[in-house]
Amino acid sequence: MDWLDRMNAAMDYIESNLADEISYDKAAKIACCSTYHFQRMFSFITSVPLSEYIKRRRLTLAAFELQNNGAKVIDVALKYGYEAPEAFSRAFKVLHGITPSSVHGKGVKLKAYPRMSFHISIKGDKEMNYKIEEKSAFTVFGMSRKINRSSIILNDSGDELAAFWGEIFNNGALDKIFSLSPGGNLLAMMWHGENGEVFHYDEKVMPYLIGTFKKSDADVSEYCEINVPAATWAIFPTDETTYDSGKMPEYIRGTCDRIWSEWFPTSGYEHAQLPELEVYYSYDNGQREWCEIWMPVIKK
Repeated sequence: MDWLDRMNAAMDYIESNLADEISYDKAAKIACCSTYHFQRMFSFITSVPLSEYIKRRRLTLAAFELQNNGAKVIDVALKYGYEAPEAFSRAFKVLHGITPSSVHGKGVKLKAYPRMSFHISIKGDKEMNYKIEEKSAFTVFGMSRKINRSSIILNDSGDELAAFWGEIFNNGALDKIFSLSPGGNLLAMMWHGENGEVFHYDEKVMPYLIGTFKKSDADVSEYCEINVPAATWAIFPTDETTYDSGKMPEYIRGTCDRIWSEWFPTSGYEHAQLPELEVYYSYDNGQREWCEIWMPVIKK
């Protein structure tokens, strides 16, 4: 209940400041977690990025005011954070399908996004296997690409990721990577930085690396190389599947959903703001596989 109270208090803050500046830092402080952790947990539980939720709520209230109160477009635009009426009109049309000046027309259809609140959902019918491990610093290298962030949250990133994986497998890049670090596990790393930065969070795109652990002093300068410091990791295995079943992305997504919506809220840990990993394993001559989700964590 304590977690529910904190999250709903954060939503109270957001709701009461829709016509003012909203501080993600303050909302996260009310929820008693880091800003990054608050944003990630919110997006996984609701399937909507926090920024998109705030935009939808503001444009919902803007439509009410224009339709019912006869307010001027420019006044409503300024009230809800749009410095130019043109920008407000574009955003309004994307959400509602009409311009702000058209709200009084006959048969006009508008969209209303209600305020969100968090409630108890009775789950626990399936156990979650995990382990907490302290790991020394390690290095990961491979090919990296930025994947659209909103498509990941909305579970619609399959084409982008599938194309990237297909490219890595089919052009010989993966064979070359493993020749520099033989015997390593195939992995994917998310939210890594660039130019020496270990971690980077962006609401629009997610850095996504396909590669392996660096095991030697091999020259990997042509690849994206990330040096991860010593940290504590919560490691979650997915279900097993056959190599050619095509179910692994679904299993990874389902495991991540449960980590953020079930495990983090009650575990006493939060995200440590380091990259996340998917580490792949196989057996039976590569015919069966599973994946471990590595989440960097710190105690609250």
